[in-house]
Parts: sequence; C-alpha cells; structure tokens
Amino acid sequence: MLVLLWGAFATGCFAQGAAQGLSRAKAFRRARALSELGRKMFFDPSLSSSGAVSCASCHDPAFAYGPPNSMPVQPGGKDMTQWGKRAVPSLRYLQAIPQFTEHYFDADSNGDDSIDNGPTGGLTWDGRVDRGRDQARLPLLSPYEMDNDSPAAVVARVRKASYASDLRRLPAGGAIAERKDAFNLILSAFEAWEQDSGEFYPYTSKYDAWLAGKASLSDREGRGLRLFSDSDKGNCARCHIATRGANGTPPQFTDYGLVALGVPRNNKIPANSNPGWHDLGMCGPERVDLRSRQEYCGRFMTPTLRNVAVRKAFFHNGVFHTLKEVVEFYAQRDTDPEKWYPRNDSGTVLKFDDLPPRYSGNIDNVLPFGRAAGAKPALTDEEIRDLVAFLETLTDGFLPMNRSGN
Repeated sequence: MLVLLWGAFATGCFAQGAAQGLSRAKAFRRARALSELGRKMFFDPSLSSSGAVSCASCHDPAFAYGPPNSMPVQPGGKDMTQWGKRAVPSLRYLQAIPQFTEHYFDADSNGDDSIDNGPTGGLTWDGRVDRGRDQARLPLLSPYEMDNDSPAAVVARVRKASYASDLRRLPAGGAIAERKDAFNLILSAFEAWEQDSGEFYPYTSKYDAWLAGKASLSDREGRGLRLFSDSDKGNCARCHIATRGANGTPPQFTDYGLVALGVPRNNKIPANSNPGWHDLGMCGPERVDLRSRQEYCGRFMTPTLRNVAVRKAFFHNGVFHTLKEVVEFYAQRDTDPEKWYPRNDSGTVLKFDDLPPRYSGNIDNVLPFGRAAGAKPALTDEEIRDLVAFLETLTDGFLPMNRSGN
C-alpha cells in the first residue's frame, strides 16, 4: 500500500498539468522542478521570521530527518524564545501513511479486512492532516516555529530568496498572480521534495538487507527480532508491523494507528508548567475537529520504528532519551509504576500523570502492558538488551559486505 511515491506524485502532477495544458513530459519535468525548489526551501532559514529556523533545523538529514538533539521540544518564534509543545517527529517513511479515518480496514495489518482497526492514518502526532503540503503549512505559520503571520508573508520571503527565479520558471509558476495560489505552489514544492525516495524512504537498513538475503543478523539481533514478534514477550509487531505487505512491499514498522500509552508527563516542556494544561492528542488542543470525542483523548500516532535508534527524544512529549528506557517502559509500566510516575504527598503513585483521570480508560492495556503491579515484567533485562539490538538494525545506511568479506 505504498501511496504518494515519487511516481504517484509525478502522475498526480501530470493530471494537474494536463488540466493546465501541459504534456506528460512537461508535467514530469514540473514535478522534478518542484522537488528541487522544495529542497532549497527546506534548508533555508530566511523563510522564518527569526531568520534562524529552517525545516532542516528540526528535521535534520543526519538524524533521519528528525531532531538533532535530545530536547523534548524545539525553540522558535520571532526571537527564538517560543517553545513547541511536542517532540519533533521524523519525516522519513511517511509516504505510505493512509488518510485519516476513524474506522480503518486493512488485511495487510491483520490478515482480515473485516476487522475495524479504529482511528488510523494522517500526518503529525494527532493525524490531523493528510497531505504533505498540508503538513508543511503548519510549521511555516506556527507562532512557535517559523512564525510567518500569513501565507502572503511566506510568499514574500520566497520571492526575495536566491531561488525565486526557480518559482517563476515553473510551468504556470510565472503566471501566478494571486498570493494564495503562489503559497499553494510553495506547499506543493515541499511535498514534492519529501517524496524523494533516496532521502525519505531509502530502505537501506540492515534489516532490509537481511530480508533481501544480503546480510545476517547476529545472535543477539535474531533473539531481539523473535522477542519483537512474540505476543507473550515484546509484542511490538502488533502495532509496528515487521513483515512485508501482501504485495511484497517492505515493512513500514507501524500500523499507522493512534493509541494512548500513558507515558509520563514531561515537566521539561514549558507548556507543562501549567498543571491544568494537557496535550490530549486526537482530542486537542492542536486538533480541533474531534474535541468532543472523549474516547480519543490521549491517543497519538504510532510512528515507524525505522531509524528509531538515531533519535534522542522519544514519544510525543520526548520524555525518554534512550531506546533502553523506552523498552523498559513498555515492559514495566504496569509492573513497576513507581519507576515511571511520581507520588503524591501520601505516597500514592500517580499513574498516567499526563492524562486527566477521566480518560484513563483510553489507555492501551494489551501485552506487554496490563500485568499487575509487582508481577514479573514481560521482558528480562537481557531480553531488553536483545530487543534494543534488533531495533538498531532498522537504521538506514547499512552497507552489506561483499562476498570476499570486505
């Protein structure tokens, strides 16, 4: 189900171009020109009000287009003193995410297309947009990111940039007079760039090489894979699908679902200094169309685990900083809650402290969750190390040895 691949995007551009009287060849050239323009804008800090923030500032290519540091949220705004409210996600492997739906049916994820998988799809942590161009709009206009006060302000900055002529040379680009239309073209350029397969979905991890028969997993990595898939142990593959799709496409290591995990509150996020403020994911505050749906409060996107080992801040609030911590949390959230959550003055553990108690019924309790406090965790310390070793095989850039062993 790989949608919005470069060919699909270019084909879409062809259909759009045909409506503008462009030939197929010109439409494909337009798609590539859009991509190149998007690449230049992606790395340009002059598109921000501060002149200090580009898309690449938070989505660093050296970190799989994710954050380059361990901060839970990143600074921005006119004077770089405004702080985001969520951890920066990676932009890699978004090309197969389906449009958001509350009721998702897909035999690839469970072998039965009659099963309702619930809320699934969409981009961002809460799934509130479906297209790359709509996602690109968010940071450009966010007051705590690039902080443009209007689409017209973005257009004005692009028209002053060294690559402004690239916009004018696009078929139909020079004829655009309305700033709203120019802004849409700019957003399309970002979307085109993020369909570059070599940059955004290269499938060059050791695990991909192993699937292709070009590499071997170590004993520890192999044990980790088995734990990853074992429903009585890690049970990670329940949401982070590790097998090829029905049509042979590479595993995406996500089912695109939105789930409430009850991760601890991160008091290093400035917004959390207000004890009454909560990030409720699907039901707000960033997403507004589902605010009345209390059953969705606390649900966030299940991200791909590809390149997870290069991250330094995990989950939507960046509360953890190592893969070992993350796997321990899954294994010990319910068996050792005192390890993860604070206590009140009477000594009671305040479990799920980042979600108002009335929404605690939304939290996932499927294994490895759901064990009683004081019970044996699903994973031992050694098994946690094995599982982390397997997750490290999902990092792109692996170079298989040739037959001579070099």
